[in-house]
Amino acid sequence: MRGSSVRGAIGLVAFVALWKIAQASGVGGDGTIPDPFSVPGALLAEWDAGRLQTAIQSSLVHYVWGLLLGTALGCALGAAAALSTLVDQLLAGVVRVLRPIPPLAWVIFAIAWFQISHRGAAFVIGIGVFWVNYYTTHAAVRGVDPRYDELARAFGQGGRLRRLLDVTLPAAAPGILAGMETGIGAALMALIAAELIGMPGIGQEMNVAAGVGDYATVAAYMLVISLIYAVFDAVFVRLERLATQWRPS
Repeated sequence: MRGSSVRGAIGLVAFVALWKIAQASGVGGDGTIPDPFSVPGALLAEWDAGRLQTAIQSSLVHYVWGLLLGTALGCALGAAAALSTLVDQLLAGVVRVLRPIPPLAWVIFAIAWFQISHRGAAFVIGIGVFWVNYYTTHAAVRGVDPRYDELARAFGQGGRLRRLLDVTLPAAAPGILAGMETGIGAALMALIAAELIGMPGIGQEMNVAAGVGDYATVAAYMLVISLIYAVFDAVFVRLERLATQWRPS
């Protein structure tokens, strides 16, 4: 563990060094790569001005709602399609048509339906998260060994709902949870894409800073995005461990 931490620190130092070299050499155009050592100051300036706190609060509102709704609907429909041939066939055509459309394309309708609001941003985020969870849940449930179901029947668990809750979903849990974790990152990507178009939050602040050539502030907000992901991912991993304590280590 200590060795991996040291190597991780070395990699981080090397990354910052390469960043500094690229900035000093003028790669990408004069001033477009900020000095890495100016980023903490830019972050502090945004905090002192109150913009950072406001942006984070705004982003978290539609991020959390979009993440929860997209995850719930994606898992529910993915499981339903995996368990029912009829549902799978009914959804197949819709899935083929809608799946290739990126979440960013829905921003136009989000603004038309919800104006520039938390609901519109949550809608765009929910779409991005939905597909991740739909496909991972579908694959996880469909991949459960049918012999588990037969064994449950042999031991007297004759109710379909009982077998679903006690056998199928626990067996599919690793795949479903992996999809949920992936959705945390997918939600952030959709979040920033929506906010760059005009939704209030971190992405909008990045766009404003880029408009005046303040790339250090842009980089500062990028680090905030990384921190938000790290926090949500750490919380999810902790909850996942608590929820799957029954699994052998």
